Amino acid sequence: MTRHRVFVTGATGYMGRHLIPELLRAGHEVRALARPGSEGKLPPGCELVSGNALDAKSYAEKVSPCDTLVHLIGVSHPSPAKARQFREIDLKSAVEAVAAAKAAGVQHLVYVSVAQPAPVMKAYLAARAEAEALIRSSGLNATFLRPWYVLGPGHRWPVVLIPFYWLFERIPVTRESALRLGLVSTKQMIAALRGAVENPAHGVRVVGVPDIRRAT
Repeated sequence: MTRHRVFVTGATGYMGRHLIPELLRAGHEVRALARPGSEGKLPPGCELVSGNALDAKSYAEKVSPCDTLVHLIGVSHPSPAKARQFREIDLKSAVEAVAAAKAAGVQHLVYVSVAQPAPVMKAYLAARAEAEALIRSSGLNATFLRPWYVLGPGHRWPVVLIPFYWLFERIPVTRESALRLGLVSTKQMIAALRGAVENPAHGVRVVGVPDIRRAT
């Protein structure tokens, strides 16, 4: 297995705190971006990079010599009321991550997007789709992971929908939508992220819910 040098934005968030130990256990080197004052939230073993995810100039020089950038920035608990934040945080941070990755000569960008199309959360989907389009136009090799909802601590209420998903996945007319907008576990998501790091895309690769589920 090739050992990768990985730069992680959103390192102190829920997904970052799970992914970084997994990458370290696998033998990869990790540089983790954190806001000043949030350093204590980082998992042990990674290299701290202090900076602002909304300003590439604050961290771009620290990305090299990483070959992979994993972008995990996103507004927590998305809802229609947070439409402005989706553009000011989710999209803006993606714009800055692309600029930093290109400046550092990163070979592969891993971006956590969202399952699409979907009938709800239009502003959230629009911001993520715009970020995907930006990454495509940048010329970077990239992997887009498109979960719909990741089950984990504090994120468990959709488990009540599992019987309905089971049914809809077996009805031909609803099967595709039920699979595309299905639920994934934190374990599956972390395995899919690690798989994306260890198997870099050539061009742009999209990993949807069925593939995320198979990652474990």
